Amino acid sequence: MEIEASNGHNNKTNVEKSERERQIDEWLPITSQRNAKWWYSAFHNVTAMVGAGVLSLPYAMSQLGWGPGVAVMILSWIITLYTLWQMVEMHEMVPGKRFDRYHELGQHAFGEKLGLYIVVPQQLVVEVATNIVYMVTGGTSLKKFHDTVCPSCKKIKLTFFIMIFASVHFVLSHLPNFNSLSGVSLAAAVMSLSYSTIAWAASVDKGVQENVQYGYKSGSAAGTVFNFFNALGSVAFAYAGHNVVLEIQATIPSTAEKPSKIAMWRGVVVAYIVVALCYFPVSFIGYWMFGNSVDSDILVSLEKPAWLIAMANMFVVIHVIGSYQVYAMPVFDMIETLLVKILKFKPTTTLRFVVRNIYVAFTMFIAVTFPFFDGLLGFFGGFAFAPTTYYLPCIMWLVIYKPKKYSLSWWTNWICIVLGVLLMIVSPIGGLRTIIIKAKTYKFYS
Repeated sequence: MEIEASNGHNNKTNVEKSERERQIDEWLPITSQRNAKWWYSAFHNVTAMVGAGVLSLPYAMSQLGWGPGVAVMILSWIITLYTLWQMVEMHEMVPGKRFDRYHELGQHAFGEKLGLYIVVPQQLVVEVATNIVYMVTGGTSLKKFHDTVCPSCKKIKLTFFIMIFASVHFVLSHLPNFNSLSGVSLAAAVMSLSYSTIAWAASVDKGVQENVQYGYKSGSAAGTVFNFFNALGSVAFAYAGHNVVLEIQATIPSTAEKPSKIAMWRGVVVAYIVVALCYFPVSFIGYWMFGNSVDSDILVSLEKPAWLIAMANMFVVIHVIGSYQVYAMPVFDMIETLLVKILKFKPTTTLRFVVRNIYVAFTMFIAVTFPFFDGLLGFFGGFAFAPTTYYLPCIMWLVIYKPKKYSLSWWTNWICIVLGVLLMIVSPIGGLRTIIIKAKTYKFYS
């Protein structure tokens, strides 16, 4: 009799537990709504992929040179498209189960504990670093907008512009989930296409500069090599949209006859075409027109006409607002999961309000303190972007699907892994050097 009673009790607690888990899942940002259309995934992917990194691509080209530059750009495009396809395929490879987050896939591939330790730190570094970079970018573009529109005004510190930019996020970051972001994300995706077009069209209009040079700019051989490494990091950063892919796919509905990967893949292909339209013309035309004297932000090289550059900078600001949110969403999801599932907080609006404000304030503080983030970008770019974008998906694929040795799939994955690891080793070196050079002349909060 007692045994039966205890069984009944166990069942009851299980039902309660799953009920609570269901409520939590409906409250968490990523799993809450599964009714996204395929074009949502296109917007979100464009917003996540095309960072303001696109504006520094001509500069990266000038450090790579014509041959290697074109090769690196196109290869990166192909490799990242391939690893993106792998992620989309792996989202639902276990029938009836969906890996809604990067680390859930990691746990499936590498085991419960190890999967978390491999994926979560990297994903967090990528997302938080991206958010900080976007804070700096947003602030810098606002400052450029102000300086272009009103050259005679009193100069305002970058610090304050970053704060102005952050103020938007103190509002926007309270949008509960990815679907509620789709409007912001659409605006951002349209903007990225617009300012990329402005960047290359204005370059064409300016024409090839007189006595343009395409050689390497650095005087010393060491300098050239370091710059080359740093440029690789910039390119890696430009193609890093994979950290939010599964989280975006999680919002798409899935049935047995229409799995989510069909809609998601369609969105990804559209997104990648847009990415190609943004990246290739800007990087190649920008370098072709200005040669190695191109600025680290192509909009600075253009200078005139003032209204156009001001407009482009405003577009960058709007885009970066969207990107910040797309990258922040998985971080919010992680923090909220931790608080609610492990520390057993009640899933309330107050909790969400506090958590998200603290996060935005934190990224703002770091951005204001270290605004020479482009060097840091090469550093982080290699350190965390290369793994999550270029080779973690390949390793998971090898672990899970175990393709035949020396088969096409096996070779493809190993080539990606080797290239990714090389990238991870060399680009932080270049980035670190940039940081050291910048830091010599840097004054805090100036």
